[in-house]
Amino acid sequence: MAMSFFSKQFIDVIEWTENGDQMLAWRFPFEDHEIQNGGRLTVRDSQLAVFVNEGRIADVFGPGLYTLSTNTLPLLTNLLNWDKAFKSPFKSDVYFFSSRLRLDQKWGTATPITIRDREFGAVRIRAYGIYAYHINDPRMFYEKVSGSRGSYMVSDLEGQLRNTIVGRMTDAFGRANVNFIDMAGSQAQLSQTMVADLRGVFADLGLLLDNFVVENISLPEELQKMLDQRIGMNMIGDMNRYTQFQVAQSMPIAAANEGGGAAGIGAGLGAGMVMAQQMMNAMRPGAPPEQAPPAAPAGVAPQAPAAPEAPGAAGATKFCLNCGQKIPKPARFCPECGGAQQ
Repeated sequence: MAMSFFSKQFIDVIEWTENGDQMLAWRFPFEDHEIQNGGRLTVRDSQLAVFVNEGRIADVFGPGLYTLSTNTLPLLTNLLNWDKAFKSPFKSDVYFFSSRLRLDQKWGTATPITIRDREFGAVRIRAYGIYAYHINDPRMFYEKVSGSRGSYMVSDLEGQLRNTIVGRMTDAFGRANVNFIDMAGSQAQLSQTMVADLRGVFADLGLLLDNFVVENISLPEELQKMLDQRIGMNMIGDMNRYTQFQVAQSMPIAAANEGGGAAGIGAGLGAGMVMAQQMMNAMRPGAPPEQAPPAAPAGVAPQAPAAPEAPGAAGATKFCLNCGQKIPKPARFCPECGGAQQ
């Protein structure tokens, strides 16, 4: 029994030197060691320490250097029924918690989430960004998160936090009452909305959410293509004026070419103008449908179309491929618009 007593080692200094930045909680390895009365506890900046006796949290320490006694361990003294001047060594679990900011923690939607939009109705969106947090209540964190584990890492917690963020995002974005088109300019506002909505959830885990950033909001690829088409149509605006502009731009090219090339360009432009006019007529509100030619009265034979003029007949005419005006058939250029002819 005496040999067992003298073989025990008594701990005079309790401290934690952090290696890396991925550990949130760490238990001091006592094994068969006992804490010496009058021993020193060192809690560095950005650390917190908790004494746990038989699974019950006793005293919590912030940064500083402490001499362990009944004065510095009042709750543990009460749990162990010590008098005011205990002398013997004692056993207790000591957990250290890192209270440093955990920066650049990433979140994102694994699949699109659906929100209600005033302009588009139901919209599926993707979003991602970063956030930062730290442990500010070690008692709560020990009881609800880390428990009696020898160590607890950032990676052990990030999945829970990320899924919590995405789960709250649908409600937060809906309450922000911002159209999808305006979301790009309202990301700061949305970030603040998320902070207000998530801080209570983080506090329940002993954490403080220090910062939350929405970096990007986008549509799934198939919806983005549809939006791009809509934006393109809005940018074109008046289809008739756009077509006229295209024709004016192409006329110098047609005038500089001779023969089939110029004729081909002119024919294409002429067809384009006709098509554009038809589209404008179709889109014009209340536009009457095209009427068929009136039928001939009963008993009257329909008039046969005029026979085409012979190629060599004097005064033979044709229609300009560009503007549609009647011009002399031998003409190579339209006297009205200058367009090249076949």
